[in-house]
Amino acid sequence: MSKKLFVRSNTQKEWLKELLKHEETFKRHSQKVDEQSTFPKENVKTLVDMGYTKLILPQEYGGEGISVTDMILFQETIASFDGATGLAIGWHQGVVGELYENKLWEEDKLNSFAKEIMNGALVNRAVTEAQTGSPTRGGRPGTNAVKRDGKWVISGQKTFTTMSPALTHFLVSAWVEEKEGIGFFLIERETRGLSIKETWDVIAMRGTESHDLVLDNVEVAEENFVEFNQGPRGNNVNGWILHIPACYLGIAQAARDYAVKFATEHTPNSLNGPISQLPNVQSLIGQIDLELMKARHFLYSVAEAYDDESRRHHITNELGAAKHIVTNSSIAIVDKAMRLVGAKSLQLSNPLQRYYRDVRAGLHNPPMDDMTISKLAQTAIEQTVK
Repeated sequence: MSKKLFVRSNTQKEWLKELLKHEETFKRHSQKVDEQSTFPKENVKTLVDMGYTKLILPQEYGGEGISVTDMILFQETIASFDGATGLAIGWHQGVVGELYENKLWEEDKLNSFAKEIMNGALVNRAVTEAQTGSPTRGGRPGTNAVKRDGKWVISGQKTFTTMSPALTHFLVSAWVEEKEGIGFFLIERETRGLSIKETWDVIAMRGTESHDLVLDNVEVAEENFVEFNQGPRGNNVNGWILHIPACYLGIAQAARDYAVKFATEHTPNSLNGPISQLPNVQSLIGQIDLELMKARHFLYSVAEAYDDESRRHHITNELGAAKHIVTNSSIAIVDKAMRLVGAKSLQLSNPLQRYYRDVRAGLHNPPMDDMTISKLAQTAIEQTVK
């Protein structure tokens, strides 16, 4: 199952060609990144240097203004080379995409930050906390922002700060008592009182180094209080979040490619040819490609609907459904790939065991499966009652 069916524009063709130049290099880094739980700095630097992180900016801010469909095509490709690189850079692309599409900040701030991005800045939202869990569930952050002497003083600790070793800016959520709502503050890495606590000790997506962000009386200027909202951000229709399922689809594609190649080359002495001639192996390959086909068509269909402004307003739960379908299909694909390859897939030197661990991380990225299913049910009931 190839994604070539979804390649339509010259921009897509050109950037896929550029990304493919780095496929082998990214793949070579993957084992070390996973084993040592070290951030793939070389990969991300390559992407920044080639201008990939500028693509997401609208043309009026100096970028190329790529669409959500463009983004998922590129993100899927990068993740097929290395999952940690794909997920990490995807957060920057997703944050910037939403930020500029919806003009979430005042124009002067958008302009000045666009210049930072053009010069290589990397940003991610720091929103999750140990006590509140995912912010999409509506929890109030324990991180607080208090006004003192004309500046905001912020204290708290954030978990899951993906790409923490490379971020130049953090978009931090904090409870603003005097406004009784959640504010977002743009904080530069070198700001006094900001530090990274190395807590990332997991078996999946080890290379993302999603450590804790610690804020100890960090002083922030008024102009860096960039957003304010009184409801959970998870209620927004944000197509840029599709970078998440795109990442796991890329990992699934990599697992599929490895398994099929193995099937066509592995020839035990009990057979006259490779195991790909066996009916049970062909059945697994067929099931894998069917899952890939279903997941990819759903994901790209939703992305194209979002990109079409005449249809976007009809979107209700499709974004969450895309993440649910793609993530669970990707888990099933990697599982079947490992069944096909057999015990060899469990060797630490085999990439399939890394794909198996990494792809499961998708279950814990927003939105969670239970919320997606619940929203589908609620929407169906509300539409019927009306």
